Amino acid sequence: MANHSATKKDARQAAKRTIRNKYYGKTTRNAIRDLKATEGSAMGEQFPKVAAMIDKLAKRKVIHKNKAANLKSKLAKKANAAKAAK
Repeated sequence: MANHSATKKDARQAAKRTIRNKYYGKTTRNAIRDLKATEGSAMGEQFPKVAAMIDKLAKRKVIHKNKAANLKSKLAKKANAAKAAK
């Protein structure tokens, strides 16, 4: 365990960040799951919101920027295919 006050504070801050990052990550994963479950034009309407959530995770370094790009690419393909199929 930390002995210096600054190190104790850093441990507290890291714990808070971890909880916050887990919340944002889980919320985004749920949004991705819900987006994959939708059909047709609703998917096209929801995609920009989910893409923004993914970008925010990458910006906060919760996920790697390449993983964010891959996720958005796959979701965009699904959204475009659903839009074209209608």
